[in-house]
Amino acid sequence: MKFDLTSTKRMGRMALIVAGIAMVAVSCKKKDLQAPPAGEVLIEEYCSGPDFFSDNKFFRSNGIGESMDQATAKKKAFSNARADLASAVNTTIKGTIDNYVNSREFNNVEEVEERFEGLTREVIDQELKGTKTICQKVVKVTETGNFKYYVAIELSGQDMLTKMNERLGDDERLKIDYDYEKFKETFEKEMEKLREGN
Repeated sequence: MKFDLTSTKRMGRMALIVAGIAMVAVSCKKKDLQAPPAGEVLIEEYCSGPDFFSDNKFFRSNGIGESMDQATAKKKAFSNARADLASAVNTTIKGTIDNYVNSREFNNVEEVEERFEGLTREVIDQELKGTKTICQKVVKVTETGNFKYYVAIELSGQDMLTKMNERLGDDERLKIDYDYEKFKETFEKEMEKLREGN
């Protein structure tokens, strides 16, 4: 059998390249698994992150509650999440009303705006009771023995729009000038800002 030095060199080079690629891949993987720098602790926050951000279809928020009593921790978490959700909804509705009213030609803009805000506040209060829980986790804090509750909730933007339309469309003072399609378009633009803000 004749020994071919050229093909042996080629195979040797190939083996070195493959080994080099494997070492780089393992090195990258190890970096991902490394502990945080000294003095820092990596904390995983449940029910949080991109899957729980508001978007152009849903208002979403999360909350954390801690207590010696598990039921109290849960109540605190839901209370915090609902407060954040109410704030996001109110901001979006306020933007919708401001932009909608300013785009229309109403005789008394200030009165119309107040009327819209009053009616939509009623809807918001009712709809916030119908939030959907999309995540909940409970842990026991080893140092204190306290319970820590994590929750994420959501509210459909479409359901909110439908309920607002029903309420605004029934109002005798607004019925004459109320344009649902224009209001819907304005509301959807405000919902889009939620998605872009994340």
